[in-house]
Amino acid sequence: MVRALTEVILPVILVAGLGAFLARTFTIDQTSTNKIQLFGLVPALAFSSIMKTQLPMGQVVGLGVAYLATSLAIGLVAWVAARGIPAKSRGPVIACAVVGNNGNFGLPIALLALGQAGLDQAVVIFLFSIVLMWTVGPVLLGSHGGPRAALLAIVRLPALWAMAAALVLKATNLTLPVGVNAAVELVAQACIPMVLLSLGVQLGSSKRIHVTRPVLLATALRVVVLPLLAWGVGRLVGLSGLPLQSLVLACAMPTAVNIAMIALEYSEDADTVASEVALSTLLSIGTLAIVVTNLPVFA
Repeated sequence: MVRALTEVILPVILVAGLGAFLARTFTIDQTSTNKIQLFGLVPALAFSSIMKTQLPMGQVVGLGVAYLATSLAIGLVAWVAARGIPAKSRGPVIACAVVGNNGNFGLPIALLALGQAGLDQAVVIFLFSIVLMWTVGPVLLGSHGGPRAALLAIVRLPALWAMAAALVLKATNLTLPVGVNAAVELVAQACIPMVLLSLGVQLGSSKRIHVTRPVLLATALRVVVLPLLAWGVGRLVGLSGLPLQSLVLACAMPTAVNIAMIALEYSEDADTVASEVALSTLLSIGTLAIVVTNLPVFA
């Protein structure tokens, strides 16, 4: 436990804490930093990871299926559990339980806990989580854009195009020119520290946490129930070893910070989402330490 806290969780806290300090000291444009991540850093990391990874396509598909099945399962559990709370908070509770922070938190913790092989798997899960966030998230939080809007949201994700380009290059045994590849690697290496700083900026700019029944329910589902559910679903679909550990670790992450921004756009109860994001992030420090310590058990 002490090793998990000091070697895996502490570096994340320190870098995110620096971001929070900067957010409270200076005026930082979060919209611009998010665009730098979404359109620059994450696509480069996705491209680099796919080009370097030795993951067979069957394992990529297996991880994706397991992650989506786990998301569906926790969504159903949240739907049942939320039937006793006000109607306007039910969608936010389900969204907070389903959509995890597999970028800001997930990538650096996977690297520190499971090494480069774990990061490769975390990137695959992250790409699936992006699609989930920008399709299911708005629907659960009140958007009525329909299938066309959901499809457009997916098409506009540059990380998916970067991944597709990398898959084409690998399939044809082609590589980028040395100079271009070096530039991509520089940007990819900047991704993890930048997303952690951005996480700190977002949390440092957040208002006070309102501890309500919907907030507590969503947080419990996200940081306590979901990792155990992921282990069960992963076993059920045939995962074992590192892929199963990666799935459980990914599902132990707190709620995605970006879901709060989506809630501001679509939801009548954005305060619940913002409070749950902050609370789940704080509590996940302890629950993640437990999960990281017990990763050998999940294998």
